[in-house]
Amino acid sequence: MQSYEILTFIICLAAVFAYINFRYIKWEPTIGIMVLSLATSLGLAVFNNYFPKISAPLISFIASVDFHNLLMNGMLSFLLFAGSIHIDAVNLRKERLPIIALSTIGIFISTFLIGTLLFYVFNLFHMNVGYIYCLLFAALISPTDPIAALAILKRAGLPVSLETKIAGESLFNDGVAVVIFLTIIEVAQTGVDKLSVVDISILFIRETGGGLLFGLLLGRWGYYILRSIDKYEIEVMITVAIVMGGYLIANILHISGPLAMVVAGIVIGNKARKLAVSKITKDYLDKFWELVDEMLNAILFMLIGFEMLVIKTDSRIVIISLIAIVITLFARWVSVAIPVTFLRRRVRFVKNAITILTWGGLRGGLSVALALSLPKEMFRDQFVAITYIIVVFSITVQGLTIGKLYRKLETKE
Repeated sequence: MQSYEILTFIICLAAVFAYINFRYIKWEPTIGIMVLSLATSLGLAVFNNYFPKISAPLISFIASVDFHNLLMNGMLSFLLFAGSIHIDAVNLRKERLPIIALSTIGIFISTFLIGTLLFYVFNLFHMNVGYIYCLLFAALISPTDPIAALAILKRAGLPVSLETKIAGESLFNDGVAVVIFLTIIEVAQTGVDKLSVVDISILFIRETGGGLLFGLLLGRWGYYILRSIDKYEIEVMITVAIVMGGYLIANILHISGPLAMVVAGIVIGNKARKLAVSKITKDYLDKFWELVDEMLNAILFMLIGFEMLVIKTDSRIVIISLIAIVITLFARWVSVAIPVTFLRRRVRFVKNAITILTWGGLRGGLSVALALSLPKEMFRDQFVAITYIIVVFSITVQGLTIGKLYRKLETKE
């Protein structure tokens, strides 16, 4: 199937699912679309047992979609920029301490806990999975996904301070987690004895520091360019060029493209939108990036639903996955509780903040994409299946109940 035909099919199907969800189901769009995709996948799987010749072409098509490449090198830059361009820098600055702590210390704690506990779970099921590979899985499942979080939390009715903490953490720990993931995969491929602590530190600092600095320069450059003209068609086009060109350059320079997009989006969203463009341009920028956000989210979560058709699993992996859900939630609770407890003297947290931050830490497409990027010899099939089950649970169960949980806890006070 040609690229144009694949794109056409994906967009048409996403539009159909979006319509059905809006018209009849009325769930949050990303959840509704993914559930519809899951239901369709289940139907196709059953249908394939009786009519393999009819359903085989669609299953073959889903298998042909390079989900990792599509998200990491195509959609991620747009989704991160679209999410960060609407983040209020003033609120972000107020919550900077918990955001920094959760997106750095929290990620390291979570990675270590999940990796260690899962290593023993694999041993319990007589599966010889090395500790370094368990840490690799932990690195890809630890980050709270900004795409899922931003799409779902804005409709959950949480307090602004709490929503900013979760959204800000999700945006930044995404980039940090990708760097940790790349560092661990480098160690796994090269060997622990061949990489020193200095080598690993340089790699981490280059990726994170370079990404943050490049994003800042990109945002400032965009601000000056946008300030020099007043024509909304060109100004919208410039923001698209910043995203596509900036992400490409970041990859060439081997620095964190996701972090660069987050910082560039925050700078342009708060500085350029407020000081450099007219009201007409601001309106068009807002509407364009909201449309991009909605459309790409619909496509992304539809594809996550359909990935079930091509993921290989068995009963043992399903049981391990269910245990991994509990482990992931426990690690999330610990990685939130420790920073929050230490920061309470300096930062104001709402009641039940640890519980809400734990349950609101959603996993999404980023984790699936990273799992799909693993080489076969690094237990790719097993980790993809476990990741997928955790992500589906996170988006459907946690995503549908986070608002209700907050209101219930507030009522009890």
